[in-house]
Amino acid sequence: MNSAIKTLQIGEGWFPEQPGGLNRFYYDCTRYLPQAGVEMRGLVTGSSKVCQDSHGQIQAFAPSESPLWQRCYGVRQAFHRLLAEQEYPLVVSHFALYTLPVLDELRQRPLVTHFHGPWALESSVESNKSVANKLKKAIEQIAYRRTVNFIVLSKTFRDILHQQYRVPWERIHIVPGGVDMNHFDLTMSRTEVRAKLGWSQDRFIIFTVRRLAKRMGLENLIAAVDKVRHHYPEVMLQIAGKGALASTLKTQIEQLGLTEHVRLLGYVPDEQLALAYRAADLTVVPTVSLEGFGLIVVESLAAGTPVLGTPVGGIPEILEPFSQDLVFEGYTSEQLAQGMIEALSGQRQLPSSPACQAYIQQNYAWHVIAQQIKSVYQASLA
Repeated sequence: MNSAIKTLQIGEGWFPEQPGGLNRFYYDCTRYLPQAGVEMRGLVTGSSKVCQDSHGQIQAFAPSESPLWQRCYGVRQAFHRLLAEQEYPLVVSHFALYTLPVLDELRQRPLVTHFHGPWALESSVESNKSVANKLKKAIEQIAYRRTVNFIVLSKTFRDILHQQYRVPWERIHIVPGGVDMNHFDLTMSRTEVRAKLGWSQDRFIIFTVRRLAKRMGLENLIAAVDKVRHHYPEVMLQIAGKGALASTLKTQIEQLGLTEHVRLLGYVPDEQLALAYRAADLTVVPTVSLEGFGLIVVESLAAGTPVLGTPVGGIPEILEPFSQDLVFEGYTSEQLAQGMIEALSGQRQLPSSPACQAYIQQNYAWHVIAQQIKSVYQASLA
């Protein structure tokens, strides 16, 4: 029997204290990599509860809201302390900013980077702070030059990493995101879940969970619902998430007279997210740009709810092998409206709940993904 691989992994923040795709992925790694034979100790920003919540597996090196200098100093001190306590043959990075301060401490240890997205490029889409974005790109490039192998979530991110950061193809390995099937495979029916959440039993409910930011396409989705309701007055869109666009979206909903058709739910805690997916008739992912994977896609399918997604980034990589009908023609409000109307009318065939869950179980369950990650770690130590 092969001995476990010992890894020291640098994350960004601790889920669920800090929600988001990167933090969720890191959190799931702490639970599933050990089952695959990968020991994992880690460092993240967070509260004093992190160590307790992770049973000592993960430590918080600084509060997430602390000044940058304090976070950088904290991660360096904590990293040095962990290396003094025990030898870790492999260091793994999930976030370039907190990896930069410890690069000189690596010595001869190989570094594997989980590339969760182009930090600088995403920031440039969402803000106009050009100096800050150039600095982010420089930080990424320094960390990536030290990296032996990269793990990306999709072909889209593989291409960005190669084209934008000049990383050779042979150092990039595609391993999609995983999903906890036990968490999302509920025994409750849609009727029961709606009753628990207080959602209407006689509406066709569309659900999405997104950070309320520009590139997520939420403005287009709301405009599309305005078109759909003229054909199907019972349609209802539930939007989960928080972010800078909240007030803008609220104004759009009011101006279009959609207060009875669109609801902003705010942040939905992780323990209620599975219920929300199950309660919906359909999940929509309206992303406009830079969707490297789309965790919402696999989570919704794992809950048994079909997904319609835009042909952006990693979304079609998940949906097209399952059903071509699940991919919109584009991301404009007209194209979103057309796709939803076709789904409501039956022109687009939506898969059954068992079919959705079987597809995810076979391809995206965490026990499958963890073994693929372990293979890249092993190759990096060879």
